[in-house]
Amino acid sequence: MTDFSDLEPHSSQLDIRDMEIDDLANVYHLGEELFTSDLYPYIYRTWDQWEVIGLYNTDPEYCLVAEIDEQLAGFVLGTIINKSTLVYGYIIWLGVAPSFQRRGVADKLVDKLVERMIDDGARFMMVDTDPENLPALQFFTRKGFGNMRQHVFLSMNLSDHDYYGRLIAYEREKADRAIWKRPRRRPNATS
Repeated sequence: MTDFSDLEPHSSQLDIRDMEIDDLANVYHLGEELFTSDLYPYIYRTWDQWEVIGLYNTDPEYCLVAEIDEQLAGFVLGTIINKSTLVYGYIIWLGVAPSFQRRGVADKLVDKLVERMIDDGARFMMVDTDPENLPALQFFTRKGFGNMRQHVFLSMNLSDHDYYGRLIAYEREKADRAIWKRPRRRPNATS
């Protein structure tokens, strides 16, 4: 375990380690608590158990957890993306339990992830968040992220689309025909 000087004097040791299979449920549930669509409906729309399991299976070296007194204090989930001549790291999810916030947990998680990504050839890092999430924007700016661009999400309710209505009508008609369809008689082989 490492002693970090930015922790409060009464706090315990902060340990950053690789996420293990036994951490999956706890990470998922902490994310459920943190990433609610109430505040940021578009940015947190994809948080589910498959997101955690998928990243753990494809990029385990970029899935880290923070523990204090053997309790999950936070996590970071990332990936490396290779695009021809550009290799860059991407922080997909970063979360810290409310009872452990403002104790250096997010700083240490991001620092460790950045070190790993540099070791693995990344020369550029990306992260995104909702433009209204001021604490996240301030945190990532303080960590050295910049060149902020706003991303616009557009949505369309497909149930209002003409094709969707035709497809539903077709499926209903098909189901109705199946109900009323009489079984065919097979011709007798001897006739």
